[in-house]
Parts: sequence; structure tokens; C-alpha cells
Amino acid sequence: MATPSLVRNQSEEVKALQDTIYVIGGKWKLPIINSICNGNKRFREIERSIPGITTRMLSRELKEMEMNKLIKRTVYPDSPVLVEYESTPYCKTFGNIILAMIEWGKEHKKYIIEQPE
Repeated sequence: MATPSLVRNQSEEVKALQDTIYVIGGKWKLPIINSICNGNKRFREIERSIPGITTRMLSRELKEMEMNKLIKRTVYPDSPVLVEYESTPYCKTFGNIILAMIEWGKEHKKYIIEQPE
């Protein structure tokens, strides 16, 4: 008989996966995080670093990510106003997951290309 600490609660796991996908899922969130973590702080820098993203989509995703405490938006009252984005310490908690996903993606591409049909 399994000890209680080893018993997995599938319902709880599914909910946790759904929460994770909600927060970092979609086509753009991880590339945005990657861009910010690579030093792009201003809106246009982030936008230029992600091929195919629209201004509207980037704006929407940044707002959602700020709401979920993944990024911090700082407004400097210069003229013109300067806005910068940075990843939060909370965001950095899944940095290793992102790196693992990048590595998996590279390996997956090789696997698909190299495997005969």
C-alpha cells in the first residue's frame, strides 16, 4: 500500500496544470519573458525581438503578465514618458523550466527531422 505522501491526486494535478497553462500558455508569453530576460526592457525592443507579434497582442499580453506578477512595469516621468518592463523574482522561479522547454524544443525538432516516416 502506498504511503499518503506518494499518492497522487489527479484532479489536483490537472487543476495545477491548467493554472500553469493559463498563466504562461499561449503563443506569446514565453517568448515575451525570454525577451525581457535577455535584456529587452522597452516595449519596442520587446516587440522587435519577437517576430510576428502585433503591437496590440504584445500590449495585451504584457498587461496579463503584470496582473499575474510575472513582470513589473515601471513608468519614468521623463519627456517623453519612458516605460520599462522587467521580470519579477517570481517570474524567475520558472527560469529553469523555460530553459528545459527550449532544450526539449531543439531536441524535438531534431527528432522529427531525423526520424524516418
